[in-house]
Amino acid sequence: MSQQQISLPAKLINGGIAGIVGVTCVFPIDLAKTRLQNQRQGQQVYKSMMDCLVKTVRSEGYFGMYRGAAVNLTLVTPEKAIKLAANDLFRHHLAKDGKGLTVFKEMLAGCGAGMCQVIVTTPMEMLKIQLQDAGRLMAQQQKPVMMSPTKLVATNTMLSRSYNSGTVVSAPRAVSATQIAKELLQTQGIQGLYKGLGATLMRDVPFSIVYFPLFANLNRLGKPSPEGSSPFYWAFLSGCAAGSTAAVAVNPCDVVKTRLQSLNKGSSEETYNGVVDCVSKIMRKEGPSAFLKGAGCRALVIAPLFGIAQVMYFVGVGEYILDNSPLSLLSA
Repeated sequence: MSQQQISLPAKLINGGIAGIVGVTCVFPIDLAKTRLQNQRQGQQVYKSMMDCLVKTVRSEGYFGMYRGAAVNLTLVTPEKAIKLAANDLFRHHLAKDGKGLTVFKEMLAGCGAGMCQVIVTTPMEMLKIQLQDAGRLMAQQQKPVMMSPTKLVATNTMLSRSYNSGTVVSAPRAVSATQIAKELLQTQGIQGLYKGLGATLMRDVPFSIVYFPLFANLNRLGKPSPEGSSPFYWAFLSGCAAGSTAAVAVNPCDVVKTRLQSLNKGSSEETYNGVVDCVSKIMRKEGPSAFLKGAGCRALVIAPLFGIAQVMYFVGVGEYILDNSPLSLLSA
């Protein structure tokens, strides 16, 4: 690793192709994960991942499962490129005399990669969650709920969008990620897009600390010789195994992040004043099991996403494209 030249354009291409293919395949499961994580006790609209997907198709159509996908498809290229390239860069500088890295140094490189990627991840997740959760809010308001006449009047009243108070919102108007971003920038400035940054760091840094060393060691088992490279299918399986393990390990942080970044709330849904307040309220009102909401969905999302990314990365699709591009052929 220390002797390999780090090509940022190649990493961008690898990360972009892997991200686009992966997001297209698993985005409906990611939507189910977000909606399941945002459900509160006594207000469950969905019973499971499959129930969520079936109800989404029935009420919103097939493309309802891809709400917010445009944000991911746009920003997943820099997000994946930053994560993979940063880890590669840190491993490159931490390696000495071509020797293998210790587990501690692998974890350190993963930590650095996780801290770098939140520059893109936080606003991407912020916009995606609003679009993904809109259908849940609409379904919740259509579901008959026993409540007092005062609350019923409040629920049926048309309220304007509020990004700070988390007020009850009636059937959400159709909005795009661009509209949400503009509204946030006008009302809260750039920090509006980075709401939940602390929770995102809490999720992505430990994820990278677990994922990258685990992947490196699993992938090493598939090498026919110390100098050789593992087959592409082994890289894929190693990426899937490491990704799903890391995803489940940090799922509690993902639940907290999702709750903090959800701007609109359903009826009787509480608001949170930071990470500590969110954790304490979830623990008190929903119990420890709430922190595992959507864990299965998240594992199913992350496993193929990182498996595909590692195949692209190790096969060298980006390098092949750059080597055979018109500009490189002319320069040769």
